[in-house]
Amino acid sequence: MHKIQQVFDQGYLGYLEQYGMNYESNKVAEAIMSCKTPAMGGNQTICQDCGKTHFHYNSCRNRHCPCCQSLKKEKWIDAQKADVIDAPYFHAVFTVPEELNPLIYANKRALYNLLYSASSETLMDLARDKKFLGADIGFISVLHTWGSNLSFHPHIHAIVLGGGLTDAGRFVTSGKKFLFPIKVVSKLFRGKFLDGLKKLSLKKTLAFPGELSLLQFPREFNQFLTKLYAKEWIPYLKEPFKSADQVIEYLGRYTHRIAISNSRILEVGDKSVTFRVKDYKTGTKKTLTLGHEEFIRRFLMHVLPKGFVKIRHYGLLSNRTKGKKLKLIRILIKGKIVKPVLKDLTGVEILNRIYGIDVNCCRHCGSSNIRRQSLASVKKIE
Repeated sequence: MHKIQQVFDQGYLGYLEQYGMNYESNKVAEAIMSCKTPAMGGNQTICQDCGKTHFHYNSCRNRHCPCCQSLKKEKWIDAQKADVIDAPYFHAVFTVPEELNPLIYANKRALYNLLYSASSETLMDLARDKKFLGADIGFISVLHTWGSNLSFHPHIHAIVLGGGLTDAGRFVTSGKKFLFPIKVVSKLFRGKFLDGLKKLSLKKTLAFPGELSLLQFPREFNQFLTKLYAKEWIPYLKEPFKSADQVIEYLGRYTHRIAISNSRILEVGDKSVTFRVKDYKTGTKKTLTLGHEEFIRRFLMHVLPKGFVKIRHYGLLSNRTKGKKLKLIRILIKGKIVKPVLKDLTGVEILNRIYGIDVNCCRHCGSSNIRRQSLASVKKIE
């Protein structure tokens, strides 16, 4: 049993008593508690040489489960190798003022989508501006909704190709330390997000529960917008990566990450859990201890809406255009091509190649003379 699963096993009933049930969150909780247990079914292998029996239970495959991301991540990153150009890339992070967090939480689908559209339009508009690139760029955007302490902190990570195609069919790069001036990025992103927020309000599509209820009145909402326009929004732009290989490795840190990994959890007690957190003001590592119910509450805040697309491709990297345009760019720059290696492998073959795990051999004696049989799923008896 992994650590997060242990917390849910010990504390989820207490969480339900305290906070009640939410359908989407409950599906995630049940998946985590069932992952790689008899509840999921699986198979058993019996070694015909040494007689040892091993049980292999199925994964839940839920995108919020800490034990189900490694293989997905490796396969996804490997597939992206075909799309990586041997050119500069930048890492941009788009955040919003914390005053917006309660409103975003109450309107997850609509305002997560607005985060994507405002950040992507900002990048594409600036790239097309002849003061900067005067070209079409490509990038991958990934939504994260958490801070190190599991607080609600929605933001967009964008891995941006630092060059683009002009209308004349030339590939141009920025040649600068940063892709665009950060103050220009900040003002344009702020304007696009708040304009989109105002339009959603006028359409009466936003919910204003609890302490947000006053925002349903136009006067209060406009005052809220005025305060947000007056604040300085602080996006983050990092220096370019040194190589295509570095871009691929970097993508792996962000694409399939969940709110917290098992590796950050130091101890699971009878009633509490202690984990590592980062103090962003000092850059130091600290520890935080939460009760099981509070840990679960914070963890489940980051469950995405059903069917929500978390990893999105834009511009030159969008599925609609990348085939022809990436081929043209490679011809123009004659750069290194990184080829996928996992594309035609089965899950069993990928496990063997990446992790050295051969499910067709006995873990005890190494014999391949094994007999496998399926195990039906077994529901927990409460």
